[in-house]
Amino acid sequence: MTVLRQLHDRPSGRLAYLIADTDRREAVAIDPAPGQATLLLALADELRCTVGHVLLTHVHGPETTGALDLREAAGARLVLGDRCPLDPAVPLRRVRDGDFVVFGDEVLACRATPGHTRGCITYLWRDRAFVGDLLPDFAAAPAEHADEDPGSLYDSLVRRLLALPDETLVYPAHGTAGRRVTCVGEQRDASPALTGASRDEFVARRARARQAALIPPSMNDGRRSA
Repeated sequence: MTVLRQLHDRPSGRLAYLIADTDRREAVAIDPAPGQATLLLALADELRCTVGHVLLTHVHGPETTGALDLREAAGARLVLGDRCPLDPAVPLRRVRDGDFVVFGDEVLACRATPGHTRGCITYLWRDRAFVGDLLPDFAAAPAEHADEDPGSLYDSLVRRLLALPDETLVYPAHGTAGRRVTCVGEQRDASPALTGASRDEFVARRARARQAALIPPSMNDGRRSA
């Protein structure tokens, strides 16, 4: 039996995942938040599994802290994209598009989905996709995306994510409005960031959103009253 657990870190709003093959007693963790190592290990222990791999969908800001803490506590191997700007002095595996991560009898397929950062990786497992901050509507504010490339993000969304079957469940690294999961069909039909947008329109929208997020509220108020 294989078990999936989603963990919500309330202070940061981040979502982490544990996938455990209870027959082979092996597990992987995806995008653990800082301070979650003890909880993730307790969950794995409850399932009588060991965490052998700690996977990151992307690297920037404090994202690596939780992964490094869990890797050390579990004695696991860190897995991240080959274009991620991180070179910690710990055992790690860099993956690229088309690679696989095997644990127990389960397989995660690695798909390069750059845009939020240049090194973003989506992990596909069965009919599910763990996408990190790929989805604009489930990610942090545009002002926090210092290394975002809107053109690459659009390409990854349209050519990679939306190319998957409609019923594919999509698990993000952040929730939004109380929601913690979506599906490809919903994103294709109803995503405010994608619906009816050409590539140029999408890039322009992201630029405007980022500019608005960077302007102090007092300045925005002044513009509205002018």
